[in-house]
Amino acid sequence: MFTDSVMTWAALGAVLMLAELILPGGIVVLLGAACILVAGALGLGLVTGLAQSLTLWFIASIVLLLAFRQLTQKLVGGDAHVGNTDEELDIFNQLALVKEAIGPGEKSGRVEFHGVEWPALGDGSEIPVGASVRVICRENIALVVEPVQGE
Repeated sequence: MFTDSVMTWAALGAVLMLAELILPGGIVVLLGAACILVAGALGLGLVTGLAQSLTLWFIASIVLLLAFRQLTQKLVGGDAHVGNTDEELDIFNQLALVKEAIGPGEKSGRVEFHGVEWPALGDGSEIPVGASVRVICRENIALVVEPVQGE
């Protein structure tokens, strides 16, 4: 039974390390290395039984992940794209169409922006229905807009 445990942990480690070819990312190979480490400890008699084996595997996995994760990320790569998280920047300087007149003064109107109607505030001047406007920012749920020059 003892050699079965060593062989089981070694086989599991080999399978996990080979799985890295299918699931790249640098994590699975480290989990496989922890399995190989447990198989070695079982073979040397440093651990006995399933509870000690699982505990050693868990601790070895954490230590290997913390120690070598950045190295494997550099070797394997991965998705390093960081998207824009500021919605205000996404709408800035975009064009919208006036659906309900805006102004004069602080009178709000409505604009169609990306296929959706939004409440809109202007710069105090009257902006007629059908005019193109440029989105400046968002104030609560209303878009703050200005008329497009040249229209």
